[in-house]
Amino acid sequence: MARFAANLTYLFTELPMLQRFAAARRAGFDGVEILFPYDLPVKDLQRAAEAEGLEFILMNTPPPNWAGGPRGFAAKPGNEGRFRSDFDRALRFAAALKVKHLHVMAGRAKGAAARQTLVDNLKWAAARAPRISLTIEPINTRDNPGYFLNSFDLAAEVVTEVGAANVGLQFDAYQAQMIHGHVLPLWEQLSHLTRHVQIAGCPGRHEPSSGNFEFTQFLRALEASNYDGWIGAEYLPSTSTNAGIGWLRSA
Repeated sequence: MARFAANLTYLFTELPMLQRFAAARRAGFDGVEILFPYDLPVKDLQRAAEAEGLEFILMNTPPPNWAGGPRGFAAKPGNEGRFRSDFDRALRFAAALKVKHLHVMAGRAKGAAARQTLVDNLKWAAARAPRISLTIEPINTRDNPGYFLNSFDLAAEVVTEVGAANVGLQFDAYQAQMIHGHVLPLWEQLSHLTRHVQIAGCPGRHEPSSGNFEFTQFLRALEASNYDGWIGAEYLPSTSTNAGIGWLRSA
């Protein structure tokens, strides 16, 4: 049975962050994601999740300790020291929240040196945190110009080269459609490398039932491949979150 996690960075934004947990539970979610939860005390986040019986599924690294800087630099040559120190900070946060997946963001870079830097950093991180699942996610360059990991083929190559049991793919269906123009064939090709799935309609990144995204067919494909992980709802509500939550009830 599919388990859905609400991405609280995008959903229920009419409420303060700590109140979004209760809203997610009322809507029918069993877990939550927060992209960068570092601005709130970890104890407050723990209490909010525990009060609603919600599991913490995903967060991103590094923490945003930059002023207007890039979100991620795992692929940026010369930033290895910064990556490692900030990874340790993120890891402590993730451990306190019992997060299942820690998304390692590649950042903006290009070339062979960037690829090698990403591979080396992921190998280091996998050995540093062997008990937590680390994911990498291809992100389209229309939304994030210059992002290094901009292809699912490249992501698959990197995961395979790293060769660590706790490093896998974060399969965002919106990104798949934006980058490659299709979702289902990619899923068939890469499901074995996938640790976490995210969904949104495309184009627009609104409700999963919107746009050209074949939502029902994708859920069936997940079931057919025996995917037993979580599905993160990472989308921008077209109006309010509750007004568009019908997709979850039908799913």
